[in-house]
Amino acid sequence: MNTQHVLLVCKACATVRLEGEPQGKSGGQQLLEQLQELHSDWELRDDFQIQEVDCMSACSHSCAISFVAPNKYTYLFGDLPAQSCAKAVLDCAKLYFANPGGYLAWADRPKALKNGIIARIPPVA
Repeated sequence: MNTQHVLLVCKACATVRLEGEPQGKSGGQQLLEQLQELHSDWELRDDFQIQEVDCMSACSHSCAISFVAPNKYTYLFGDLPAQSCAKAVLDCAKLYFANPGGYLAWADRPKALKNGIIARIPPVA
C-alpha cells in the first residue's frame, strides 16, 4: 500500500502540573516513548509513521491518539492507559492500515480501544 498512514500521539496528555509548571514526564510522553520503542521492530514501521503532537485538545480524555490517512476515516481515541496500551494501539493501527476505508469495527478493536473513541471523522470527498 502506498498511502501514508500516521499515528498522532498527544505528548501533553496526562501532564501533572504544579503552579502551572509541568512535573516529570506526562502520560502522553510515556506512551509516545513506548510506541516508538515497539515501532522500531514493527512490520509496518515503513508504512505507518508516528508523529508527536503538542496537544490534541482532548485533555478530559487523556491519553489521546489518532489514526490518519488520505481517503480514510480519521479516528481519535482517548482515555487510554499510558502505561499499558502501546501494543494495543499498534494492533489497532494494523487493522486501520489493512482496511481500505479505514473503518475500525468495534468488535475487532483491541480492548483498550473499544470504549475510548472520541471521534470518527469521515474522509474528505
